[in-house]
Amino acid sequence: MTKASFAVVALAGASAVPAEAPSLAMLDQLEKGGWQLRERGNQAVKQTMCFGDARRMIQIFHPRANCSRYIIEDTPKSVTVHYTCPGAGHGRTTIRSETNRLVQIDTQGIADGKPFSQAYEARRSGACTN
Repeated sequence: MTKASFAVVALAGASAVPAEAPSLAMLDQLEKGGWQLRERGNQAVKQTMCFGDARRMIQIFHPRANCSRYIIEDTPKSVTVHYTCPGAGHGRTTIRSETNRLVQIDTQGIADGKPFSQAYEARRSGACTN
């Protein structure tokens, strides 16, 4: 095999390696359990949710929908995801971690044919109660 053909084979093999998908690892660092969501600037608890997987925070307005996701940003302190739920709507959510028990969530989109835009502070409240 000549040097030129070896280089072509090596390059062809290198291009066949699949790209690694973003991991959303920041969400894996959040504590599992009960979380209280408050509208930013309001002390009243809007919603309490139990998260075994913090990725569920991405789709607060589409909790049971089967959605496809496109990761826009994936850093150690923040994730932004656009998702589309056939027949149910779509959304874009940014989750910024302050600690593994406190995050800021900004979400907007369409759910049940109606627009939504919400900013939450989510704080871990303890073990799940359900």
